[in-house]
Amino acid sequence: MRDAHQHPGGAPVGFITELDSLQAASVIYLRMWCDGPDAQEKVGSDLASVLGNTSGSKARATFEQLCSLCARFGRRPLMRHSVTCKCLGADESCFAHFIATATEGQREDAMLIATLLVRADMAPLVASLAADFGLALKRMHLSAPRDIARSEAARTLH
Repeated sequence: MRDAHQHPGGAPVGFITELDSLQAASVIYLRMWCDGPDAQEKVGSDLASVLGNTSGSKARATFEQLCSLCARFGRRPLMRHSVTCKCLGADESCFAHFIATATEGQREDAMLIATLLVRADMAPLVASLAADFGLALKRMHLSAPRDIARSEAARTLH
């Protein structure tokens, strides 16, 4: 991670385990996507393995377009932590909240949040993509990170 003082979007604001499953998946997939083509293939494989080839491919294309638009029309580059980092950066938190808000059908609020990420004229399109991707994540029936951490802690013998 770059210096948080130079790049406030990367400043830690919490932990992945504090997010619900949809928000955590949004952040993890964003981190993976930004790691390059190999990681992007893993995102696509993951989506296809749970959603099936057709729905998984559609979800991947939606996420690809969402990330592309955020990169191309972003107000500034989104800062992110490494895939394995337990911290949650400010930009990542905003992205997670954006996906969740769009998925819940709160279109106006999602577009308002989108304006923090991209140019205002792109907000409607980006919000629509976020809703579609979030609904795909909901269909995956993911576990929240805090639930996984609790179950792992219960199995740890000291």
